[in-house]
Amino acid sequence: MSAPEENLWLATRRANPDHAKNYAQRWRNLVAEGKDIFGEARAVDALAQRGSRILDAGCGTGRIAGWLAEQGHNVVGVDLDPDLIEVARQDYPNAAWYLGNLASFSRQDITSGPVEFDVIVCAGNVLTFLSEAERLPALKRLGQFLAPDGRLIVGLGANRGYDFEQFEADAQRADLLIQQRYSTWNFHAPADDFLVAVLGAK
Repeated sequence: MSAPEENLWLATRRANPDHAKNYAQRWRNLVAEGKDIFGEARAVDALAQRGSRILDAGCGTGRIAGWLAEQGHNVVGVDLDPDLIEVARQDYPNAAWYLGNLASFSRQDITSGPVEFDVIVCAGNVLTFLSEAERLPALKRLGQFLAPDGRLIVGLGANRGYDFEQFEADAQRADLLIQQRYSTWNFHAPADDFLVAVLGAK
């Protein structure tokens, strides 16, 4: 699968205007069924000191950022879908939520809360939804949001149009270096089907 020429989330939403609503309902259904939807959040929490400044890049419905805010972290979530941002604001009022595209979002767009972060999380295959033209600018911007010694944690699956090798090359071009590689958010050893990468500034 090649890299998309258009942002896949926006293309899907255009084809199905109810896509965001259905996506949000799916997560609520999982919670109602007693399923655990906070595994990525716990992984981030394990890497963060208490009261850390955390950015959820591509936060969706806020499930990760919201859980982290409830643990006492200073959390900001950013997503390009206004419907998902509204769900996050309703369900998790303890975090700050902003509408924006990761490829163009800037510090000036954050009107409250921190503008540099100890930890940035980009879970849920968010980077694979970006168009080819958005990927490198997004990684560069995320790197610019990192505090000194801050870490960016990214999760993406294989066969989704963003090869792990290309991701690493883009990260290097964005002055980011992969410090650890895992295959799950439980920090299992690297594998071919999924990558959880912990990155820092070069």
